[in-house]
Amino acid sequence: MKLPLHISYSKTPIIEAGIDEAGRGCLAGPVFAAAVILPDKPSRNLLQYLNDSKKLTERRRKELKNHIETESLAWAVAMADNTEIDQMNILNASYLAMHRAVEKLSIKPELLLVDGNRFKPYDGIIHQCIVKGDGLFYSIAAASVLAKTWRDEFMQEKHQEFPQYHWSRNKGYPTLQHREALYRHGFSPLHRKSFNSGIQLRMKF
Repeated sequence: MKLPLHISYSKTPIIEAGIDEAGRGCLAGPVFAAAVILPDKPSRNLLQYLNDSKKLTERRRKELKNHIETESLAWAVAMADNTEIDQMNILNASYLAMHRAVEKLSIKPELLLVDGNRFKPYDGIIHQCIVKGDGLFYSIAAASVLAKTWRDEFMQEKHQEFPQYHWSRNKGYPTLQHREALYRHGFSPLHRKSFNSGIQLRMKF
């Protein structure tokens, strides 16, 4: 049974934006981040199933994506590509994607609720890091759903250009099939070359 999540973090009225990312552990493609400001009273359609995106089926994520984008007071999705990841490392690229998402919001938040235990301050806005926050707060869960669904759609499109890596299935994550394809075909323009040593270590069948 799904445990109830919290609507807000602050006990006083304040504009909160939930933030989460998707794709940090991938060998290929960008890291995506989303920022979401929910209304004070989201609909039952949204609250009934909204949770950490990893706990949801693909079908449920797609359904929730539509509700989130329709009902949110403001939402935005941004990314940092594989070249930026190679230049600044995946952690800093994740911060960059999150900052870009917040910057795109049509409403400026007063508090950022960030999934995880680390974050780089942005534009003087106070923030609160929350470990496993996507399973505790609706706004972070909503951000996790948007980041995941947008990134999956991106990798699905790129699969048409590079079908040999099977991104329609693995979305760039280091599955056995993906690693075998890397062994046979080498890097694509979307692979993260800074992960090269890790790929070599994992490619022992």
